[in-house]
Parts: sequence; structure tokens; C-alpha cells
Amino acid sequence: MASSQVYPFERNRYYPGKMLTTADFQAEQSYHINKLRFMNSLMYGAGIVCGCGVVNLDDLSILIESGVAIDGSGREIIIDSSLVKKLSAIEGFDQLTSDKVCLCVRFKETDIHSVYAVSHKESDQEYEFNRISEGFEVFLVDKEEYDEGFELETEFIQRETLFRGANFEGTLVMPTTVCKGRNVKAKVEIRKIGTEDVKLSYQGILDIPGFSAPDGSQQIEIAIDDIQLDTDGIYEKDLWMKVQNQAGIESNIILRSGSASGFEDDKAISVESSFALKVRLSEESPTSLIRRETGKLSLEMRQAVNEQSIKLADIDLMRTDSAYVIENVKEVKKNPYIELPGQNGIKNEYMEFFHKEADIEDKKGDAAVRADAAPIVEPTYAELKNVATGVLEIPLGRDARTGDIRYSGEITHGLGSGNVYVSIGYEYLSQDQALGASAKSTVYGNPELFSRQAQQLVDAETAVRVLNDKGSFVVAARLLRDVDFLVLTYRWVAIKFPSGEELEAADYYGKSITAKTPTVVMRPRENYYFGVQFNNMDACSITYELTAPGSGEVTTDGVYTAPSKEGVYEIRIYCSDMPMVCTYAYAIVKSTATSEDAGSIEEQEKEPIVKMPEINL
Repeated sequence: MASSQVYPFERNRYYPGKMLTTADFQAEQSYHINKLRFMNSLMYGAGIVCGCGVVNLDDLSILIESGVAIDGSGREIIIDSSLVKKLSAIEGFDQLTSDKVCLCVRFKETDIHSVYAVSHKESDQEYEFNRISEGFEVFLVDKEEYDEGFELETEFIQRETLFRGANFEGTLVMPTTVCKGRNVKAKVEIRKIGTEDVKLSYQGILDIPGFSAPDGSQQIEIAIDDIQLDTDGIYEKDLWMKVQNQAGIESNIILRSGSASGFEDDKAISVESSFALKVRLSEESPTSLIRRETGKLSLEMRQAVNEQSIKLADIDLMRTDSAYVIENVKEVKKNPYIELPGQNGIKNEYMEFFHKEADIEDKKGDAAVRADAAPIVEPTYAELKNVATGVLEIPLGRDARTGDIRYSGEITHGLGSGNVYVSIGYEYLSQDQALGASAKSTVYGNPELFSRQAQQLVDAETAVRVLNDKGSFVVAARLLRDVDFLVLTYRWVAIKFPSGEELEAADYYGKSITAKTPTVVMRPRENYYFGVQFNNMDACSITYELTAPGSGEVTTDGVYTAPSKEGVYEIRIYCSDMPMVCTYAYAIVKSTATSEDAGSIEEQEKEPIVKMPEINL
């Protein structure tokens, strides 16, 4: 790595009677030249200012168009007129060893105008060159030998490997810091690293707590089907999301455990099973954030460059022992053009992560929201002053047996204090032959009478205790036989009998939240994101907490890390502003957990329903 440092600067100090020597005049020139080149390198960087295109004229010759470039030392390279060159006449051709080469240009000084030296006895040179011509030279180098230059390290962008096979590697790229309330882009970058002519397919699911996808959900599916690339080719897929305006200083982008798979043709490749990419949350605007990032590089880092030449084109050759043919001239993929002022290049590169074009600003209409991401809108009786309905959960735990009694939390029905009647019914999913799909059913009364028709039913007798003065109730359930369920789900209906002074219903009656995956099987120390679905309410700030010490860890945005000890662990999830609106999720931690285990639990617990805080009875 060469350094382009030309400072500190020194200039002549003139005084009466000063004797000027050759060294003084050279210092005078160097001061102004180096000052100009120093400012060029800082303001413009290295690249092409204009022109310098390369055209294939025939099988043996190329045309280099006139133009201007600046190298990493700030030196101007001026091609004042277009050049026609046979490839074999360009410097470096005889040293080529491959069929893929780079055509480059670099700064070159040439001594010209030979004159008689009056003081030749002092220098032993009878003739000296009177001028220095600032010019250029073009040359060829094998592509694999070309030095791409020194890339400055930055913490602005972070990368996480998605997969790596014999011919492809994939990476997730996104900013380390994002701006609250703004759009941000993550990018899937796939690079061809092998030479086999194969197709790549990959799929995986990213959980994005703290963000929202264009369809309103908190997950993004990566689906890449049968792409083909040339060697060193790059494929990019943009994943736009919006940063939620929430409390906290960081969030996570999580590759859902067991969701990823990849194939080169029909051969499976190695993929990352899961990861958590930490992202810092900032109150700054993107412009302010990028200005700070691009301005904090030290002078030493900015001057530590090695771009003493500028690549103009990639050339593919067809060679034999005695001849060659120009097969293709390709424009440089990495844009070498300078945008003015010099900072704009890197600013625009960073800004694309925050700028969302108008045609993709809102990809969804009301009908385009995915069914699995849309909030379930339950029928309510909000327009009826004396009727309310909702759902509740009664956790059974892992060791529930016949005769055991379990209680719900205290549930506010929203009808105020007074004489209120509450009825509950067991809610479940069953396959409806007429609809050809799953349908929700509720059994009020004794579910045993329907047990032959629906195997999902749980035999349990229930009772409701209404707390009239508090405007709430508690449900108890006693199991009539052993079950494998962890949670019982009930629909409740409350009716208030008018008497005395009527109280206004609370703002939150009929509202509920559910965990999208209420039960998951995990390995020790594995991460999982518990997403939340909002029913009869707008999305709001959610709080996660563990119900017992030693249950692992959970972040403010719902990323749960399992403990090292096997067991069943409970996570309470509630609305930060309405703690009574809550639900529970369960993590079954075991060393032999597989993605198939998790899938079977999710299928069993398809309809998680709200659970209220427990109380001591």
C-alpha cells in the first residue's frame, strides 16, 4: 500500500539579497503542485471526471475516447484526443498470461526539449531537458493481478453471511445505524465464486422486530429462484422496511431458525441456520448520520490509498499460441466516475439505504396485505353499550393431569362495575369440508358432547367468578382427562344488567394481542423472535418479560435467548400502555430440538389467544 502524502507543505521565504538556487525553484514548484494535488485527492477522490470510454473497433484494435481522470495522488490524467491502439502495441501485452485482462491508464511525466547547459561542467551534463510534460500511458494487466486499491474500513455498513456453496456466496448487508421513523434498506448480495454453470435457489425468513415490512408485518421472506451468474458476477435483492418510532437504542434483524435452505441446481449447500444482526437506533436524520460518518475519517486514512492507476475497461480475449482476438470489451462494473464535490460519491452510496423510490413507497393496497400478517378483526359489540366480548387463555403448564384446576388472570370486561353476567366457550380450529379450509368454532356448555366430531376439544368443566365492584372476572377450569395442550383458549361474552349509575366502558375492552407463535422448540442459547398480532386494535408499544428467574433473556423488542438448561419457560407479552392486554408465549428448550419439532408445536398451537395477568385467589 503506497501513501500519497505530500504534506507538510513548505514554501520559500524571500528576503532582500537571498541567493536562489535550483533547489529553491524546485521547492517553489513543488509547493503549488502538491497543494493542488492534495486538494484534488480530498475533494474529488480517484476516478474518471469525464470521457475515457473504450470501444472495440475490430478483432485486434480498440478506441480510447478523450477524457480526464484523477488518480489516488490527486494527479490529473488528461487524454486530450481519442486514441486508436492495437492491443498488442499496448504496454504489458507481452506479459499477459490469461484471457481476462484490464485496460488501465496512469499518470506519466516525460522530460522534453533538450537544450545546451551553460553550467554543464558543474553537473557533468552538457545537455539538459528544459521542460517536463505531464501526460499518461495506458497498459494491460491480467485481471487477477490487478490491484483494486485500498478500501477504507467503515463501521457504517455491516455484513452477515447467509450461505456459501461451491459456486455462490450470499451476504446480508445493511447499515449499522438506522433512523427512527424512516425507511431503510437491507440488501441480499450474491456473488459467483466458482466456475460451474449452475443455478442458485435460496429461501429464508427474516424476523424484524422494531421494523415493519411493506405489507405491515414484522417479517421479510427472502426468495431467490434459479439465478445464474457469470464468474465474479453479482446479484442484488433489495429488502425495504420502515424503522418503528419506538423507545430503545438497538434492535435486531434475525434469520429465523430452521427457515433457510439453499441449492446449487439440486445439490443442497451450507446455509446459516440462524443469526441476530444488531442494529443501532438513532434519532438523527439520514443526512446528519451520513454527514457524520463520511466526515470522521482521519487524514491519515484518507491519504492511505494505492490508486495510482485508473481502470478503463475489462477485456476478454480469445488467444492461441500465435494470435489473439478481442472477444468482448466490458465497462468497469464498479462505477469509476467522480461526482462533484468529492464527498457525493460515498454520500449517495450510503443514502440509497434510506431513500425509497416513489413506485415502491407503498406496494400494498388494502387487498394486498398478506393473510397471515393481517390483524384478525374479531366481531365485537362495541356499539352495544351493555355487551362486550373477547378471548382469554388459561395456561396449563407441562404437567397438567386429570382433576387439576387452573385459573386465568383477572380480565376486565369493560362494562364497568355492577351486575354483569359472563359466559365462556371453548374455541378451536377444525377442518370444514364445505369451506375446504380451517374454520373457527366455539362450544358453549359441555364440550364432551362434541368430542367425537372434533378431536381438538379438551374435556374440562369451567366456572366464572365475576368481581362486580372491580368490573372484571376470573375463569377456572378443571381437567376431566389428561391432555397434551399447554394453553386452553376460551371466548367470553359479558352482558351487563342495567342498574343504578352506568359507567363508561374502558377504552380497551374487546382488544387483545396474541403471539404469532405461542410455543416454540429451541436449542440451548438459541435466539427466537416472538412476534405479536393485534386484534381489534392498532399496533402499539409492546413489553416483554420473563415470568421466572433463570428463564433466559429477552430484549425490549422480543428477541428471546434460551438458557443453557433444558426446560419449559414462559414469556409474558403485554401492551406497555395497557398492561391488562397481554398474552403468554412458551419456549421448550431441549438439546435435541429440530426445526421439525418447532413446526409441529406451531401447528398444534395455531390459534393463540389472549391471557390476562394471574392473581392469587
